Amino acid sequence: MESLREVYDGCYRRLVGQLYGLCGNLTEAEDAVQEAFVRAIEKPHRFAQVDNPEAWLRMVAVNIARSRFRRTSTFHRIISRTGPPPDSVPGLSPDHVALVEALRRLPWDQREAITLHHIVDLPVREIAAQLGIPEGTVKARLARGRARLAPLMQVFTEEVDHV
Repeated sequence: MESLREVYDGCYRRLVGQLYGLCGNLTEAEDAVQEAFVRAIEKPHRFAQVDNPEAWLRMVAVNIARSRFRRTSTFHRIISRTGPPPDSVPGLSPDHVALVEALRRLPWDQREAITLHHIVDLPVREIAAQLGIPEGTVKARLARGRARLAPLMQVFTEEVDHV
């Protein structure tokens, strides 16, 4: 059995080309093929038993592309019935943009806790249940995240003010 790296090197570009023909969108094709490789990485024992790795990856990528196509079609169908969103939707405020930029600098677990608590407005108990972690862990992530976020917010807010 070839290593996953050898399979990637040998067929990634070919798979993207094939999916591009199916999707008609290079980005969608690349995303579908990359997701197929991620699934292979997530189940290495199963992937190692596959007789034809390229065919398996193609099948997974095609299924991913098909699912995305269906979701997009459903979305467009709903939008065509309801009409476009109103023009009066305000843009993002500079403060919101600064917050998102600062959040991007945090480790994922801290960003997740802060977003769920301060933006989604979930209590610690619900965040713990949703993430499957103890409440104390949520509290620790919030405390660490806030400590790292404060100086970042100051930097990004100053940048926005100077623009």
